[in-house]
Amino acid sequence: MEHRAGYVNIIGRPNVGKSTLMNQLVGEKISIITSKAQTTRHRILGIVNGEDFQIVYSDTPGIIKDPAYKMHDVMNQFVNVALIDADLILFVVDITDKKIEEQTVEKLKKTEIPVFVLINKIDLSDQEHLEQAVNFWQETLPAATVFPISAQYNANVRNVFDHILEKLPVNPPYFPKDELTDRSMRFFITEIIREKILLNYEQEIPYSVQVEVESYEESAKRIVIRANIYVARESQKAIIIGKGGSAIKKLGMAARTDIEEFTGKKIFLDLFVKVDKDWRDNEAELKRFGYEA
Repeated sequence: MEHRAGYVNIIGRPNVGKSTLMNQLVGEKISIITSKAQTTRHRILGIVNGEDFQIVYSDTPGIIKDPAYKMHDVMNQFVNVALIDADLILFVVDITDKKIEEQTVEKLKKTEIPVFVLINKIDLSDQEHLEQAVNFWQETLPAATVFPISAQYNANVRNVFDHILEKLPVNPPYFPKDELTDRSMRFFITEIIREKILLNYEQEIPYSVQVEVESYEESAKRIVIRANIYVARESQKAIIIGKGGSAIKKLGMAARTDIEEFTGKKIFLDLFVKVDKDWRDNEAELKRFGYEA
């Protein structure tokens, strides 16, 4: 029996629903999901195994047109790599968003890698606009296959999955068959904490924050975690903590609940807030936080 395996890379503008799609395809919550743009900062692999196949999905950061920090440059590098090393590219677009990332579209026109254009959020549109969108993308990327989907409601995602299987090259598995992702438990804990920051704080706070697990001690029944939240300014530190520590207490409770669900163990979580003014432009800090293409 032939075994098929390949890398399926998911790209698109911020906030088009890439992470929701990734989680639906993998069947687990691998990427954090919020309504805010730039939720995904790293390239995250999600691995799906069958008896005769292995799909390695790669969720990339949203394409940032005008990078403001070195961090954004690295995030765009993740996307550039994803356009090169894939066996199949899933280009996700939002049916409610008329903006087109022209540079990426031009690269997709020239690539020899198979491309699926996934028109997401069709639940927010009507038949007329859907037909217009399908026609537009069929004309814009004639070599691509176009699929209307709703990642949030899992609509037509199974059909996309079936077509992905058809495109996989004959290869042995790239990862052990019992692996779900290439990321560590520490990474997912930082992502859960960052997700709660995205959900609970407004304005520039979520985009100025980096989370790092300083210590992680696991026993049979519990995990003790100390994590640092880095912000760019003292005023942001005060907002994260809140009056009398109320905001960070709420944040910690929300994060702890999700980490317990994710790990299946009792969690003791200590959060600390530190100021690191230029971390988004400091190459050494970016490397320490995992921002390397």
